Amino acid sequence: MSILWRDAMSQALYGPGGFFVTDTGPADHFRTSVHASRAFATALLRLITEVDTALGHPSRLDVVDVGAGRGELLRTIHEAVGVAVGVSGEPTRSGRSGLIPPRAGSPETLTPTASAGEPSLVAVRPSLAERVRFTAVEYAVRPENLPEEIDWVSEIPGEITGVLLATEWLDNVPLDVAVHTTDGWRYVLVDPESGTETVGEPVSPPDLDWLTTWWPGPTSPRSTNSPPDPGLTWTDATSASESGFGAARPAQGSSLTARSRPGCPETPHSDHPRAEIGRSRDEAWANAVRKISRGLAVAVDYGHLREGRPVDGTLTGYRDGRQVPPVPDGTTDVTAHVAMDSVASGGAAVARCAYSLVLQREALRALGADGGRPPLSMAGTDPAGYVRALAAASEVAELTDPAGLGGHWWLRQPVGIPLGPGVAR
Repeated sequence: MSILWRDAMSQALYGPGGFFVTDTGPADHFRTSVHASRAFATALLRLITEVDTALGHPSRLDVVDVGAGRGELLRTIHEAVGVAVGVSGEPTRSGRSGLIPPRAGSPETLTPTASAGEPSLVAVRPSLAERVRFTAVEYAVRPENLPEEIDWVSEIPGEITGVLLATEWLDNVPLDVAVHTTDGWRYVLVDPESGTETVGEPVSPPDLDWLTTWWPGPTSPRSTNSPPDPGLTWTDATSASESGFGAARPAQGSSLTARSRPGCPETPHSDHPRAEIGRSRDEAWANAVRKISRGLAVAVDYGHLREGRPVDGTLTGYRDGRQVPPVPDGTTDVTAHVAMDSVASGGAAVARCAYSLVLQREALRALGADGGRPPLSMAGTDPAGYVRALAAASEVAELTDPAGLGGHWWLRQPVGIPLGPGVAR
């Protein structure tokens, strides 16, 4: 039985036996910035300390990770808070390929001077490690051996004072798919077991409004004279409108280990362009921002802007380290790129202040991740250190590669605080 893509994704990803609630987690199927390098978490820790400063070092600083997988990101940040916070109260830096230079005179560690035998007149502020509270938001059961300091919940908590992180979460928020036919936009239906698609009813007025605003319609029919992609199998599926829309979406490439390409996957050209209706993602992000009393919401994802929407859509799947057809049967990660400007607009309407939208390459460099190679002279004085620094530089280079993870977007939405140096464009 064919159903709306939004319903199929919801069941396949988050229903009983769904992809994200069973098995060992998404890390076995695809690679994100979180899995690529600890440098990613270290950069986020620098951002967290900047938000902490902007908030005036509150007695409790929340760090909430939405779509936490199996807690990999918070586990790494938790370790970094306890290990890498040095005398300056901020993460330390090691070598040119390191991330974050300490700043002297951090208010975290300033202590008043006093004469011998005289009591201190100013209390020392509790350290970041003493004030931070970690919360992972995920539908899966709590992983074993997760530090007890990390709370595990299924819904985003309210009254957040601090930072909300959403790393490759929005691309898995279920959405509807539409196809442009001779009589306008219609929903695409999918058989959850086979992935076969057919054309359904005209889109609803709210979805049509979203498409009109955020996904420009086709100006002319697409050519159908292009040779077919070798190895692709299409089955005919004709709806009541006799659109002849092709079904069985093909695999997009092979042997990919990361959902990292900033552009849309290659898709067969059709004279019936597709669109992925991002209204559900706008609402999800707006709801996340609404949970923040004061602080910063950060979404890191691959996506596109209005002037560059993909004509044939980006819907695809990942399983066992490979890119595969997006069959929503619960065994596969089903994902689509994010309309980042639309999502950003939804969050800004809730926060009532400006957002920042930059590529990951730019965001990480603003947080100290330069990816520079260590000086060659270091190889003679400290060979082992040189090798470690070279490996670290290689990891940062992967995170900032514009053709890969560096092409992801960073959407940063402040709530009640100014955009700091690591946030402002």
